[in-house]
Amino acid sequence: MTMKARMDFRKASPRGAKALSGLHAFVHECGLDHTLLELVKLRASQINGCAHCIDMHTKELRAAGESEQRLYLLNAWDESPFYSERERAALAWTEAVTLVTDGHVSDEVYAKARAQFNEEELVNLTLAIIAINGANRLNIAFRTVPGSYRVPTRQAAE
Repeated sequence: MTMKARMDFRKASPRGAKALSGLHAFVHECGLDHTLLELVKLRASQINGCAHCIDMHTKELRAAGESEQRLYLLNAWDESPFYSERERAALAWTEAVTLVTDGHVSDEVYAKARAQFNEEELVNLTLAIIAINGANRLNIAFRTVPGSYRVPTRQAAE
């Protein structure tokens, strides 16, 4: 089956796309580590099944020098020894916030996240999760076709 886009939501609502883009820009500049943010974005995109975003954030991570092993094992991060405690806390937080209807965010997940992130960092991490979940939903709903994303040169050099 060939996937065909339903519409380009950016063209249909430039102001809406700009609003979401503003949140993504804030997240990019919020001070959290680029690799950590990209792992979170990729993991949420895997959970949501957003092919466009999986393609994008895998490319972003590769351009930043991420190992193939960590990329391949991200959907089984909890069973893999290749992620730091901070990354594990962020990934658990990502899963809980993304799957909020599966029982909300537990006190245990919150405690682990707070042990690794100060208040501002945890809010900013949550905003990153909100941003990627929003992007996932737009791209899935309007069937943005994956494959065409290219990492901007400015980010490849970071």
